[in-house]
Amino acid sequence: MTATAGRVLRQLAHDPRTIALLVIVPVLLITLLRYVFDGAAGTFDSIGASLLGIFPLITMFLVTSIATLRERTSGTLERLLSLPLGKGGLIGGYALAFGAVAVVQSALATAVSVWLLGLDVAGSPWLLLLVALLDALLGTALGLFVSAFAASEFQAVQFMPAVIFPQLLLCGLFTPREAMHPVLEAISNVLPMSYAVDGMNQVLHHTGVTGDFVRDVVVVAGSALLVLCLGAVTLRRRTP
Repeated sequence: MTATAGRVLRQLAHDPRTIALLVIVPVLLITLLRYVFDGAAGTFDSIGASLLGIFPLITMFLVTSIATLRERTSGTLERLLSLPLGKGGLIGGYALAFGAVAVVQSALATAVSVWLLGLDVAGSPWLLLLVALLDALLGTALGLFVSAFAASEFQAVQFMPAVIFPQLLLCGLFTPREAMHPVLEAISNVLPMSYAVDGMNQVLHHTGVTGDFVRDVVVVAGSALLVLCLGAVTLRRRTP
């Protein structure tokens, strides 16, 4: 698992565009949002905290799904799986590598938002970092999972409207979930991004750790673990 993680990290180190997408783009988007609401700091505080968790999830999903599919179509995964290496170890290696990148991404985005852009939160910035990191890991797990069902990089990108966009619309970013149609509210209650946004809002409005915050963290972390297990189950030893 550690050997797989090291190999993936070495590959990423030689791909500056991917590094920029993972580390720099979320910071630039949050900075752009800050100055879009330059005359309404309160709006940036309420939306910025939520997007601090959403941006890492989206970017990690996109990069992980494409990178994993690229290794499948190039035959790298087949060669690796011909070795005495279990599917769980292989998926764990990818999760470990992209998780390390997620730590850097989340730490940088949180630091810039709180200390440079003036994001005003009642709770500890470390709690923001925790939720952002879990969201990035969830995006990594989703990317590894959907890559098993795509035959090309273009198809991997096509999964974004199916997997990410519905969660984005129903997570409570645009309107409170309780104000939605009852059917949509029920659907949002089982989507992990809803709990990612709620966890950020808990840190935004509360000085301490609340019961709802603990629930949100457990749901996001549990969802990431569940999807990683599903990714290991659906990983094929041969590419059709």
